[in-house]
Amino acid sequence: MVKQRSYKIKSYVNASHAVRWKSGTGKKHNHTWEITCELHAYEGMVSFFDIEKSLHRAIDALSGKYLNDLPEFKVINPTVENVTEYLFNEIDAILRSNGAMLMRIEVSDSPTRAYCIDVTERQLPTESEIKNQEESDA
Repeated sequence: MVKQRSYKIKSYVNASHAVRWKSGTGKKHNHTWEITCELHAYEGMVSFFDIEKSLHRAIDALSGKYLNDLPEFKVINPTVENVTEYLFNEIDAILRSNGAMLMRIEVSDSPTRAYCIDVTERQLPTESEIKNQEESDA
């Protein structure tokens, strides 16, 4: 049996959006978005303070905003699916620069539903790959 070890971090952000349909744009409405990130740390333990501080750079960019007005969602419809894709890309890049990798993200715009992206099958870097990357970054 192979054990998969991971950490989960939950964050919340208040933001509004209006979904664009073929027939026009729906009503602007607010959500308290719940973002749950499951991550794998390369070195077996993470500094939650540092990771959370880094994560909030991406999440806080949405805080109090009308998502339709943000450059990322001018063309892309700000649905829960597209917000999840956007956050996955932003958070994965942030975590990689902090010695971790995003394995799963769940974004909820309601207490009863969430959209998830799961990459737990992704190939984790080996210790030598991590060491080589750290040496090239130095």
